Amino acid sequence: MFEYVWLIPLFPLLGVVINGLFGKKIKNETVIGGLGALMVFSSFLVSCGIFIELLSRGAEERAFEKVLFTWIKSGTFKADIGFLIDPLSALMIMVVTGVGFLIHVYSIGYMHGEEGFYRYFTYLNLFTFSMLLLVLGNNLLLMFVGWEGVGLCSYLLIGYYFHKKSAGDAGKKAFVMNRVGDFGFLLGLFTMYWYFGHTHNVWTINFRELAANAHLLPVGGVVTVITLCFFLGATGKSAQIPLYTWLPDAMEGPTPVSALIHAATMVTAGVYMIGRMNFVYIRSHETMMIVAIVGAATAIFAASIGTAQNDIKRVLAYSTVSQLGFMFLAMGVGAFTAGIFHLMTHAFFKACLFLGSGSVIHAMHHALHHIHSHDDPQDMRNMGGLKSAMPITFLTFLVSTIAIAGIPGFSGFFSKDEILWQAFANPLHGDLNLILWATGAIAAGFTAFYMFRLVFMTFFGECRIKEKAKSHLHESPFVITLPLIVLGVLAIVGGYVGIPKVIGEVFGGVPNLFEHYLEPVFKGSHEFMAQQLHHAEGHHSAALEWGLMATSVVIALVGISIAFFLYIVSPSIPAKFTAAFPRLHRAVYNKWYIDELYDFLFVNPCKALGNFLWKGFDVLVVDGIVNGVAAVVKGIGSVLRNIQTGYVHNYAISMALGVVVIVAFYLFR
Repeated sequence: MFEYVWLIPLFPLLGVVINGLFGKKIKNETVIGGLGALMVFSSFLVSCGIFIELLSRGAEERAFEKVLFTWIKSGTFKADIGFLIDPLSALMIMVVTGVGFLIHVYSIGYMHGEEGFYRYFTYLNLFTFSMLLLVLGNNLLLMFVGWEGVGLCSYLLIGYYFHKKSAGDAGKKAFVMNRVGDFGFLLGLFTMYWYFGHTHNVWTINFRELAANAHLLPVGGVVTVITLCFFLGATGKSAQIPLYTWLPDAMEGPTPVSALIHAATMVTAGVYMIGRMNFVYIRSHETMMIVAIVGAATAIFAASIGTAQNDIKRVLAYSTVSQLGFMFLAMGVGAFTAGIFHLMTHAFFKACLFLGSGSVIHAMHHALHHIHSHDDPQDMRNMGGLKSAMPITFLTFLVSTIAIAGIPGFSGFFSKDEILWQAFANPLHGDLNLILWATGAIAAGFTAFYMFRLVFMTFFGECRIKEKAKSHLHESPFVITLPLIVLGVLAIVGGYVGIPKVIGEVFGGVPNLFEHYLEPVFKGSHEFMAQQLHHAEGHHSAALEWGLMATSVVIALVGISIAFFLYIVSPSIPAKFTAAFPRLHRAVYNKWYIDELYDFLFVNPCKALGNFLWKGFDVLVVDGIVNGVAAVVKGIGSVLRNIQTGYVHNYAISMALGVVVIVAFYLFR
């Protein structure tokens, strides 16, 4: 199956070509949507075959490179169109195509009747193709092509409703902020290629060759510069401080797009990139510390904003930013496996949550449309009591909420707890570990609170929609609920492939299959870290791990209990709290005014500079020269046109005078 890896990105690309060229003529939504979903499903089947074959091989044989042809060759520089299959890329293509297929199926029902239906599925297939190219590319430049591709598709899909100014602005914001990060990615790529080549005569951007020569890299120094540049790219793609503000605005796109961006594709690219380049990152303690600090800070900062939002999709957006912070925290403490594990489980429950929110919005919009109401179908303050009208959506949403809250037995518990444990026990950052763990644990408590706040406001209590609209509330069609059911099941069972050792021992030594599976990818980095920190190795007891695990669960239960008390037992208290602390609530509701700060520091000065250059150069210089030449020509023309009178005798007199002038010139010179 490895020889057919090229089929995985090819199928979505075929969908792009067919729907892009002929979709407008086909017009049939079932054919267009079915084709788009079929292409991704075909990629999923090939991915399954490759994944199964990979598992049948020994740990040392779990890597295969398929080079199709040489793409660029100039002097010492060479870049291939080639694909790398190893445990990390195999896992990613399973997640991208599996979750992506369910989102495509969901979109057939959700986008029914939308103008530009074919255009939507063309973009969706292109998004999937770009992400597959990113995770399968065997070199940095091919990864960057996919990296730019998902950036382009995010612009197209976020701004899908281009007739809305807010959607257009959100698309441009995502595009511009990602360009800032991409500049860092390119700087890192150029610097690493230059350093390897000039210092060690290793001219390559191939991942396997870079990993094989990683021992030539020094600890710190130029490696810190390289990794920080790449990390700047990661903060843009994966929405970390300071380049995170585009992601909440991405809610302007259709809800399935939000699910695809937030769960399976674009925002996980930065985490994947660090995982893929772990052999470089582990050689810079400074960068690892910055990654951990930024991840922890983003996790708690975004979680705090999520506690005061009322738009159901915006709450989930800040939840994504926060969960990505946990993944970067894991990467920063050297727990690469835990970070990728949380990436996988998060894809399951976050896709389910976004698609569940879309199901709610679909029902709300239908009900409000029937009574010609202009109330916001995404505002949770207009919802309530939906669990009886939408039982499947409610149950799948509840399961995924429990998972993201980190309750034992659900997928999010296993991955998030592993990150918190590694943040505390890993000796990489010494005394900083306690702060990192505490920040992550508090962020997890915030997560439990605002997610159950969302559930209680949406599905419990009295329905706050207008009375006439209540009878029109109903469960979404099967094409929408089926993906919810599949993802809900995965949100429960997805974490059991990575049972922590301390829990596995209780059940007779159940192994951590996920850690064992990814071991070939991160083995070198773990060995290097062990060598560097052998004098600081911490041998923490199982009792301590159980204690920290219990503490994180208690914190999550406290968050759930507070949400239950405020929104079920005493729903009048939140309004009183807001009235008592208006400034605090206003600050959190307005996202701590970060967007306004960025406008003041960057956006407005850039606009002012642009206006100055336009008025000072374009208007005065360019337009001045053009208009000046035109004025001279116009003036000359105005004088000369008086000569053209149309009378023959005037022309005769002019000729006579001309002859006199010429003769006089030659006689008297």
